[in-house]
Order: sequence, then C-alpha cells, then structure tokens
Amino acid sequence: MKPVVLSPGEVPLSVWRDVYRGADVSLDPAALPAVSKSAQAISAILAKGQPVYGINTGFGKLASVRIETADLAALQRNIVLSHAAGIGEPMPVPVARLMMALKLASLAQGASGVRGATIRMLERLLAKGLTPVVPRQGSVGASGDLAPLAHMSAAMIGVGSFFVGDKVVPAAEALSDAGLAPLQLGPKEGLALLNGTQFSTAYALAGLFEAENLFAAALVTGALSTDAARGSDAPFDARIHRLRRHRGQIDAAEALRRLMSGSAIRASHLVGDERIQDPYCLRCQPQVMGAVLDLLGQAAATLETEANGVTDNPLIFADTMEALSGGNFHAEPVAFAADIIAMAICEIGSLAERRIAMLVDPALSGLPAFLTPRPGLNSGFMIPQVTAAALTSENKQRAYPASVDSIPTSANQEDHVSMAAHGARRLLDMAENGCAIVGIELLAAAQGCDFHRPLASSPPLEAVRTLLRRDVPHLEDDRHFHPDLEKAKALVAGGAVVKAVGDGFLPVLNRKGTA
Repeated sequence: MKPVVLSPGEVPLSVWRDVYRGADVSLDPAALPAVSKSAQAISAILAKGQPVYGINTGFGKLASVRIETADLAALQRNIVLSHAAGIGEPMPVPVARLMMALKLASLAQGASGVRGATIRMLERLLAKGLTPVVPRQGSVGASGDLAPLAHMSAAMIGVGSFFVGDKVVPAAEALSDAGLAPLQLGPKEGLALLNGTQFSTAYALAGLFEAENLFAAALVTGALSTDAARGSDAPFDARIHRLRRHRGQIDAAEALRRLMSGSAIRASHLVGDERIQDPYCLRCQPQVMGAVLDLLGQAAATLETEANGVTDNPLIFADTMEALSGGNFHAEPVAFAADIIAMAICEIGSLAERRIAMLVDPALSGLPAFLTPRPGLNSGFMIPQVTAAALTSENKQRAYPASVDSIPTSANQEDHVSMAAHGARRLLDMAENGCAIVGIELLAAAQGCDFHRPLASSPPLEAVRTLLRRDVPHLEDDRHFHPDLEKAKALVAGGAVVKAVGDGFLPVLNRKGTA
C-alpha cells in the first residue's frame, strides 16, 4: 500500500482507511511552523505567572491547585502514569496505529502547545512499527479517552510496552532497540497527549470501514439469494425508487439491477411464474440497504470531521497567547456515529439472516428443504441458519445505543459523559458477526443456484460462485460444516466477495467516500 502523508485538518476519509489497512504514515512538513509557534506560546503563557489549567495547575477536580515551576515536568509525567489505568485485552494493532495517526494529526494543527519533538516521536513510532500496548477498557468518552491515550503516552516516555511485530516488548527496551530515547515531556504535553477522542474515533472509523465492506458483500449475496429463490428484479426498477427520492435507496436498487443483469436464472421465470410478490427480505432490499447506506454516509461525514478536529484541552491560540479551556474532548459526536454504525451493521445481518431462512424453507423458496438433495437423511443448511439467527440476535443486543448512557466521574466534575468508547469498541465484533452471517448466506445462495443448473446467474454473480467453489464444493451429503463456514466468512471479511464482482457493478459504493 502506498504511504500516506497527513495534512492536519484536511485528511480525507480514504487516507484514514489506508492507515487502518496498514499504510505507512508521515506528517506534512508544512505543519511544523504552527507546532513551533504553539510551543512558544506555552512559554510565553508561563512567563506571565498566572495559573492556567493543565499547564501549571492540577487536573479535573484538582484544577484549583497551583503547581510550582520546578514541578511542571513531574506534573506532566505524573498525569500520564496516574491516568494509565486501563484494563482488559489490548487494542488490535491496526486500530492502535490509527489512533496514533489521529493524535499526530490533531497535535500537528498547532493548537495543543506541544513541541516538535513530541510530534516527531509519534511519527517515528509509526514509521518504525512500534505500537503501544493499550488496554481496551477504561474510557467513558469524555474529558477525552484518558486511560487508553495515557497508555499510549506512557509507552512514549518508556513505561509500559510496545508491540514490535508479533512480540510484546518493554517500552524502554523497544525504544532503545529502535534508536529512540524516551520522550521527556514539556509543560502541557502530557495532558495534550492523553486528552482527546482519538481512541473512540479510531475504533469508530475501523467499525465504519468494516461495515462498508460488509454492506457491499451483503448486496452481492442478496442478489445471489434473489436468483437462488427465482425472485423478481421488478422491485429494483429505477422508477419505483425515484418516486421515494432517498439517495441510498436509489443507489442500492441500481447496484442490485447491475448485479443481476444477464442472469439466465432470472430470464427463465419472466413468463409463467404464478407468484405475485416476493418476501420482504428480497423485495425490500433497496429500501433497507439504501437506508443503511445513508446511515453509513452520515456516520462517515461525522467521523471525517472528528478525525480532522482538535479535541484536547485547554486549546492554545498562539496569535493571542491565550489558553482557552473548553470541552472539545467530549465525544458525543463519535458516540452518535458509533450508534448509527451499530444499527446499520445489525440491519445488514438481520436482512441477510431472513434471506437464509427463506432459502431453507421449501414453501418460500421452491427449493429442496434445507437446500439438500436428500432431506431427512441429511440436515443440509438447517443448523447454519440457526447459527446465523444466533449471531443476528447477538448483534441486536449489542445495537442498543451507548450514547444514551452516562455516569458521573471525577467527583462530579465530569458529570456527563458520552460512552463513545463503548459504542465504538463493539463495532468490530458486530462486523465480524455480520461477516459470518453474510458468509452463511453466500453458501446457501450458491447452493440454491446449484439446483437451477444448467442455468447460470449473471456474470458478476457467477464470478462470486466460482470464487466460493474454489474452496467450498457443492453440498451433496452432510459433512463437517464448520470449515465451510469459516472459509465463506473469510471471503466476506477479506473483501474477496466484493472484488470478485469487479468494478462497475457496485457504483453505490463510490458515493461519499464510503468504500
């Protein structure tokens, strides 16, 4: 993957997506003068001798405690060590790298008062493949993602651990091996590093990127299921969707038409089919998936804005030599975006599960019961549908909005919090469940189409069937099903299903940068 250059405040969603997928990261050098000017402003503010929150005072409820000049370096080190109080399994490396890049871009906007040395440390850690070990749990998404960002900051000063490749190495040792000295924090720098929404935003962006792939794959498997059930493509007619006017619905219908265009299976029942209407899981795909697309576009816009913002506190305005204390660290926008993505993922899986249930039911699909040539002796797809139902229900439980919860912290100084970290962190697990559900649909839909041989589906859908059949043969008699499920899930999660249909069949995904 080509390296990316971060231009602070102007980074498009596509660049954050590349960072998440593993691209090397560097900072646009044009940002450095603003960083230097901001650091100089800190010195000027200190020279005035007045108490300024986070620079020469305590933190949170202790903001009224004045800190002497001789103790300012210890103050910043102490806040990092005391706030590194997370717990649980570590962040996945791709998400942690994205968090670091988000923090780099935020600090480099020259409103945080950090020095160039601090900026360069983050940039070098990314370049050298040193990723801090950051526990996943401990943030409530207000006053910043304090605990996880403190763990990131602690590694920078030589405390804690780094992932180096697939090994966990003590921070001081990893820095030494990489030719780096532990960072010595200046005034305001500890607070600037651990205050902000970058943990929540990184997880929300990762969830968005996985949801995009899941959405695209579900359009493909939905089209394949429609062919397997000999469903009609009339509900995808553009005239229907233009009348309702929702952009996502119009685009989803167009994608489904393109995916099914040229299907011999579809052509075989254009005349003489006694069925009047298909079940909603087939007929209403544009309405449901279009609404999902619009939600993902809305979340994408929010998260792109958040990723380009400055969210620590206080903020430094170098032109007037002011430090203004506000609340940009409150992650409510991220919490709402994460809740929206959770709902979208849930509905993608819910609709796919209903298509699986339809395919295994001979009364609805017209196919052999449970998609096996000899039902009774064989159970066929009976239990994979149960698995899909279980995962769907699990995602429904997880989709309850995190943003409506709040719990006071810091002796009621921080009395309303966003829970953005909780809302964003669940998304990857939900997307994984979704990929398993859509993978099961891929297996079931391909099996259903097999019963229509020698008729073929459309060229893009046949390409998907060919991809699947390289790893998973047609199910003639019952066999150990788990390996088939894992292979199908991997094809969905890895993006192979979407790639198999080729360019031009999913134009819906080019809108709003969501693909």
